This record gives sequence, C-alpha cells and structure tokens, in this order.
Amino acid sequence: MHYHSIKLVGIMAQIKALVTALKKQLRASGLTYKDVAQALELSEATVKRLFAEENFTLERLDVILRLMNLDFSDLLNLMTRDRYQLEQLTESQEAQIAGDVTLLIITVSVIYGFSFEELEDYYNFDHHKLIQQLATLDRLKIIDLLPGNRIKLRIAPNFRWLANGPIQQFFLQKVQQDFFNSKFDQDTEKLIVLNGLCSFSTNKEIQKKMQALVNEISELNKRDSTLPLGEKFGNTLVVALRQWQYTSFSNYVKQDFKTQTIKSSGTKKP
Repeated sequence: MHYHSIKLVGIMAQIKALVTALKKQLRASGLTYKDVAQALELSEATVKRLFAEENFTLERLDVILRLMNLDFSDLLNLMTRDRYQLEQLTESQEAQIAGDVTLLIITVSVIYGFSFEELEDYYNFDHHKLIQQLATLDRLKIIDLLPGNRIKLRIAPNFRWLANGPIQQFFLQKVQQDFFNSKFDQDTEKLIVLNGLCSFSTNKEIQKKMQALVNEISELNKRDSTLPLGEKFGNTLVVALRQWQYTSFSNYVKQDFKTQTIKSSGTKKP
C-alpha cells in the first residue's frame, strides 16, 4: 500500500506536464474538445473544465489516448521531450549564428521545418558544408542531427530570440529596410498601423492577445509543414507594440505629460 501511495504521488506531481502534453497532442491530431466530449460521453463544457482543472481519472485519460491512437508511454515520452526543448539561446550562441550568414540562413530554415533534402534543393549550399553547419546546430541543441541527415527540431513552442540580442539586432539592422520596402498592395501583403490612447493595464492585455495570435499562427504554419516546397512560400509577419509617439508629434507635447508618461512607465527620465 505504501509503495502504491508513493507511485500515485509521483503521477500527481507530473499531472500538469502530462495535461500540457495531452493538449498539444490533441491539437497536433486535429482533435477538439468536442471530439473528446463525444468519446467520453460528456458535455463539451465538462471536458473544458477537466482540462482547466487538470483533473482526469485514469479511465478517462485512457479513452482520450485511444482516441489519438497513443499509449500512456507515448504521452510520457512527449512530456519528457517537451521538458528538454530549448526556449532560448545564450548571447554568445546567438552571436555565433548571427556572425555567419550561411549558418543563420540554415538556422531559420530548419526552424521553418526544412528537411536536409529541402535545404539542398532550395539553396546553393555545398553538401559537406551543409552537414558541418547542421552539426553546429546539433551542438547548440537547436536540432538533433540523426542518421541519414534527418533533422529533428529541439526548440520549444515558445522559443524566442533574445530581446535586443545578436539575432534581433541583425534583423533590425539588415532586414527591416528590405522588409518595409514595399507598397503592401499585393493580395499576399497587408500593413496595418493602429494608434490609440490606452492605460498600462490595457497595454498588457493587448500584449497577451498579440502572443495568442502568434501562437495560433504558429499552429497554422505547422499544418503546412508536410507540404512540398513548391506549394508553400516564405511569409514574414511583424507584430509589434510600443508606448510611442511620432517624434514630430511628441515635440509639441507639454513637458508635464512627457514626465507623467515616464514616471508611470517606471522608466528613468534621460
């Protein structure tokens, strides 16, 4: 009895990570809470509550896994894999990538989902040089370079470049002018600039909505990951928010309001 109690405590300690892995696998399988509700013979609202409370019996968990054609061991493997996925590089690692344009191109491409064969088909890279660069990404833990030059991504869904780090600085200095050198009048282009007055709490809420949008778009990109190169094309989305005003406008703002904004944001006045 004591042994089983310890085992149960161990399972309960991992339940949050298990449910997170379960949610991700549901999305990857194209299943919804409605599908789960039908399998469990529960209402959709009840299923949403079970996921929110992370409260499943083993019987219900087994039904959901069978719905996805998974074993419990598969779910454990997914949970372990996600735990060790890379969320961010160090500044020196980013500097190494940013300092080598070929390595940077390959890095961004494998994050897009390029296979080794697609890298060779799409770019004019020397075969041996390509393998060397992928081996560098393997050492950086961005990928696992497997037998047959198969590429397995090791980055987490929330992987991000360092704020104001070498990669971000590279794109700001080298890429932004090229990106915005467009009239944004094509069917595949759209530019929206929205200005408004809002509180700091609303600003934070907008940031959360921006992140939710980015997450949703990432899932849409994953949906096309298995398409051949001829059926998908490079797209770049820039989502940005600043407490900012055009310099030509701010020159006319009274000093009292400028000072108020600085104090409210907790930023030291220069």
